[in-house]
Amino acid sequence: MNQAIESFIELSEYCKSQAFKGWDPYDGLNSRVFQAIPFASRSSLMRLIVIQGFKRSPINLRRLAWVSKEYNPKGVALCLHAYANIAELLKAKPQLQAILGSADEAMEQCDDLARILLSLRSQGEYHGACWGYNFDWQARKLFLFPKFTPTVVATTFAAEALLKAAQVTGNLEYQNVALSASEFVINDLHRTPFADGFLFSYSPLPGNDTVFNASLLGSKLLSTCFRFTGDEKCRNLAEQSAAACCAGQRSDGAWVYGMLPVQSWVDSFHTGYNLEALQHYEDNTGDKQFHEYIERGFDYYIKHFFERDGCPKYYDNKKYPIDIHCPAQLFVTLSTLKRFDQFMTLAQQVLLWTNQHMRCRKQGYYYYQLKQGFSSKISYMRWSNAFMLYALSHFIINQPQLQADDSKDMNV
Repeated sequence: MNQAIESFIELSEYCKSQAFKGWDPYDGLNSRVFQAIPFASRSSLMRLIVIQGFKRSPINLRRLAWVSKEYNPKGVALCLHAYANIAELLKAKPQLQAILGSADEAMEQCDDLARILLSLRSQGEYHGACWGYNFDWQARKLFLFPKFTPTVVATTFAAEALLKAAQVTGNLEYQNVALSASEFVINDLHRTPFADGFLFSYSPLPGNDTVFNASLLGSKLLSTCFRFTGDEKCRNLAEQSAAACCAGQRSDGAWVYGMLPVQSWVDSFHTGYNLEALQHYEDNTGDKQFHEYIERGFDYYIKHFFERDGCPKYYDNKKYPIDIHCPAQLFVTLSTLKRFDQFMTLAQQVLLWTNQHMRCRKQGYYYYQLKQGFSSKISYMRWSNAFMLYALSHFIINQPQLQADDSKDMNV
């Protein structure tokens, strides 16, 4: 059987066995032991120590520290989008149902996950639907986002998933909620002027205000809403954010993570986010003024983040840590930029390497990170498994064998 399909089926069964709940690299502050320590939760230093300790430890401390497996809104959204992709494929090519299950089953899974995602909306005085993470999140001593503080990242992934689910199930409630997220981006995120445009903030709270991939995800969501509604305000604001982020691209095609001095690294999957968002803007609006930035960025991405044996690098200037987001985002980026045919050999090599080095063969889940020393092989639902499920769905729908309507011989 095709290794992408086999991997998807086994990972899907694993996620279902966990009811799509799980731990997260950043959920240390959900520890009931930590919360019971007087004054600890009020200390930014203690919060940072706990978050980083749980994130970096190759040993899973969560059971000992009483951290429960929970739904993460972005994780649920990624799984929803994955099943919606597969449902769409099965409706178009019913002969594949003998391998991937029926389209009705996939759509039923979509409905179940969509209802969960709708129930996880952030509550508060926000102008539209929005989502955050199920844990308090602190980055260095720069900011603290309390649990379920909505972010442009989680909101964009959730809205996209609901729009795709609406497309395959016909449930317009999903579409209406998703489109309302544009009001969150427009009215609740603040903007930092830069070059000829501005950068959307990461969340309505101060902190992480000048991150390129976050602002571009705002552009991506607004341009998608423009495609559905024709609202010129969405298009105009998406354009201004895209212009600012393109102004921040280096001449060699790379983007640093953000504008703060401590955000000067260049990494693989955030570069993929940027390329994907710009491509969506172009596809949704027909505006090709940023195409040269996509081309330059994609050239840098392909040449700097993947080794000859298929090993996916995290940073452009060093190999480790090897993070599961890096191979996963490659498949999504190639799919969005319609480059899968051109780089199928690379995609196959990366998937083979990932399955050999970052996958639990017994249970089908994926590891978090490989390091030179102690690697973290903990199973994380949002970061590892949901993202790979989504990525594998993109790999599957871009298989040339499936495009040729030949499901008999699909070995990679």
